[in-house]
Amino acid sequence: MSVLIEKEWKDLAELVPEEYQETFQRVLKATQVLTTDPEPEVGPTPKEVVWTRNKTKLYRYLSEQPKKHKTPLLLIYALINKPYILDLTKGGSLIKYLVNQGFDVYLLDWGTPGYEDRNMKLDDFIMDYIPRAVKKVMRKSKADEVSILGYCMGGTMTSVFASLHPELPIRNLIFMTSPFDFENTGLYGAMLDERFFNIDKVVETLGVIPPEMIDFGNKLIKPMANTYGPFVSLVDRADNEKFVKSFKLLQKWLNDGIPFPGEAYRQWIRDFYQKNKLIKGELVVRGQKVKLENITANVLNLAGENDLIAQPHQVEALMDAISSKDKQFKNLPVGHTSITFGSKASKITYPTISEWLAERSN
Repeated sequence: MSVLIEKEWKDLAELVPEEYQETFQRVLKATQVLTTDPEPEVGPTPKEVVWTRNKTKLYRYLSEQPKKHKTPLLLIYALINKPYILDLTKGGSLIKYLVNQGFDVYLLDWGTPGYEDRNMKLDDFIMDYIPRAVKKVMRKSKADEVSILGYCMGGTMTSVFASLHPELPIRNLIFMTSPFDFENTGLYGAMLDERFFNIDKVVETLGVIPPEMIDFGNKLIKPMANTYGPFVSLVDRADNEKFVKSFKLLQKWLNDGIPFPGEAYRQWIRDFYQKNKLIKGELVVRGQKVKLENITANVLNLAGENDLIAQPHQVEALMDAISSKDKQFKNLPVGHTSITFGSKASKITYPTISEWLAERSN
């Protein structure tokens, strides 16, 4: 904080009654966090780029220790926000945890689409990008099979990909707070109801959907808690260094959204939220009908009890639709973000994934 600003705050502090000084100092600390503190560093785990296409990069995470498990793991995130939530900070990284457990870990990073990508469809990501990334992972790891972990929308896309590519040797599939049934989506369904939300007009007007629009929609699910709650908590806990660190990391990620290609967004809203085609067996991708029963890989399907974005019933719906003999559904005491970052994630989610995968990766 500059000397001038410090003097202004000091002068202001002298005007604050004694009984409010403690609160004032917390407000001052919170203001410093929001205005002058440097942004936190994210994505600390060393990695290398092994493949690129358009804006997309495929990363392989580096480790000095030998791999314990011969089946590589590919992580696929959503077309919303950036995937470093999976590798947010030292001591709070699912990726680093899995690397330390001896897994050969890869991440498909979609990059930041521009207006020139407005015509990209889900078909392109599912039929062109993911299959090539899978093949590159297998060649790089010299493996005969692959495991895939899809988070949020990335898991929904992964289920479509796996359904349409039964010829690929997918050994294990992990879905993490991924919605599959969109019949009852709560307030999302109300906001996106086709009677009131004209998806064609939105896409034709904007071309690419700005991240601020998607973030605003998410906040509307619980507007007061999502908009003001984090900042009230920051003032209340400004003396807690651990909380402040987590606050800064999550706010950086939440505010680091990416544009959503318009045609892909049109499909995502119309075919999934408005028509619920996936679970009904009516979804068609590049001329092929998506049949979830084609999935025969081992499946671990994780939901969050407190998740309002992908509610547990939306996640669990996958279990009756697939043909896998080895399949497990677990409803963890977490939310949509806390399933991958925070104390509950490190104590519950990380070992749950690692132990399940270790038994099925050799």
